[in-house]
Amino acid sequence: MIPTLFNRPIMFLSLLLALLAISYAKEVTVEVQSPGSGPSVTSSSRYQSHVTLYIQNDDGSKTPSGWSTRKSDGAAKDSPFSFQPGVGLISGWTEGVLKMKEGERSWLGVPSEKGYSSKAMGSPGGGGGFYIPANSNLLFDIEILGKEGDPKQDL
Repeated sequence: MIPTLFNRPIMFLSLLLALLAISYAKEVTVEVQSPGSGPSVTSSSRYQSHVTLYIQNDDGSKTPSGWSTRKSDGAAKDSPFSFQPGVGLISGWTEGVLKMKEGERSWLGVPSEKGYSSKAMGSPGGGGGFYIPANSNLLFDIEILGKEGDPKQDL
């Protein structure tokens, strides 16, 4: 009898699990830290947010990228980031924030394929303030403060 992958259940199971892990890793994830009570984020509005960007390491740990809008995470001062989903952003950011609500703070996991892919961003060695190596999975700590210009927004 010729050995095949199907005759070796452990090899088959290992291959199957690896393929599932690869396909899952290409999905944007949103892990809520604190829920928002406002309306859902839409692509028709601009929003203010606080963001800290990390590189998601293969072992699940995170490394600061050097970019944050929060003083508590290394920025010179709190300086909200304005954005409109789908306009000038990586696709993973748009996909993730459209699953969020105003007032929500979440971990937004973006696989490399929906981030910067094979392009490095910033300056290695910290000379430019931030650095994202090529093929990096990204992890954003993002809080949607509210719509830009909304007088109820507490920045």
